[in-house]
Amino acid sequence: MTDQPAYAPLNTLKPVADDIWIVDGPVIRFYGLPFTTRMTVIRLPDGGLWVHSPVAIEAGLMVEIDALGPVRHLIAPNWIHYAYVSDWQARYPDAVTWAAPGVRERAQSRGRALRIDHLLDSTAPDDWAGVIDQELVAGSSIHHEVAFFHRPSRSLVLTDLIENLERRAVPAWLVPLLMMAGNLDPDGKTPRDMQKTFRKGRDAARASVRRIVGWAPERIVLAHGRWYAQNGEAELRRAFRWIL
Repeated sequence: MTDQPAYAPLNTLKPVADDIWIVDGPVIRFYGLPFTTRMTVIRLPDGGLWVHSPVAIEAGLMVEIDALGPVRHLIAPNWIHYAYVSDWQARYPDAVTWAAPGVRERAQSRGRALRIDHLLDSTAPDDWAGVIDQELVAGSSIHHEVAFFHRPSRSLVLTDLIENLERRAVPAWLVPLLMMAGNLDPDGKTPRDMQKTFRKGRDAARASVRRIVGWAPERIVLAHGRWYAQNGEAELRRAFRWIL
């Protein structure tokens, strides 16, 4: 890991396909471990922006966002991806906040003020139905995450169900831990400790994953690590071989 961020430039919109961008944000620490961050922005047919797993507010980024369109939807896609949502709520008070099950309880347990307008499930709301499909992955005793599929670009957006951390993006001391966790590039997947939370719900999880594979994505955008710009369906089958 060098002084230069692995996914530089940070805090700027990077096009993925028509009407979909990523933003690589600064490193965040989770239980003391450094993780790169990435949010996804989709422009809906009405021109409004759908912001998945918002990264930290940064002045230059906000100028780019505002030029792209009005922020209409803020997405907290799983129970631990909400850190900056309240900051975005303060900047965009008219935006609607959608959260996966468990986000409210996790935020409250950490003393974080977070307004949640709607809970996410496996049915896309009218606001983006027909453009973005979604699946609340079932079966885990702890981990509740919603996967999203942008139909026009055939882009799957995941958060922690697949992590693919690169050696160049992490300190050397972290690499052995990632090897044990099973989320080191090029064989990124669901971390092994997370896999264990599906032990009693493997059939339900398998059904959810099969629905996601059935979308046949061309690419997979990940929140942590190298994302997959091509061969999306094949990468899904590789990463989820522990459950399929």
